[in-house]
Amino acid sequence: MTQRLITHRRLRTAAHLTFGNTASRIYLALVLAATVFVTVDTLFVAHADASLAGVWVLFLAAPTVFVFLIGGSMTGAEAGGPAWFFYLALLVSVLAQACALGWFARLLRGTGRGRSARPQNA
Repeated sequence: MTQRLITHRRLRTAAHLTFGNTASRIYLALVLAATVFVTVDTLFVAHADASLAGVWVLFLAAPTVFVFLIGGSMTGAEAGGPAWFFYLALLVSVLAQACALGWFARLLRGTGRGRSARPQNA
């Protein structure tokens, strides 16, 4: 097999684990709903004090988002770093967790490498 074909298969498998199963889709829908809630709350609702609506997105992205943020601060980002880094860390951590959920769901179902569609004693 060529390297290009192997890379294509790996990307396809990663995309299927991230977006192609029920567990990952439910998780991504929850993150999307929380993000829409935070956006509406930030843009259209007036608050006397600060709103903690953004915490819900961090709760859904934890614990991997904190690994990215700590890594960013260790590389020299000052006081939380730029806003684009924070949003990129959120996006990457949510996608990594969706992929991990897909992998775990596939592991629990028992599908994947080494399994055949035929019964063992047939």
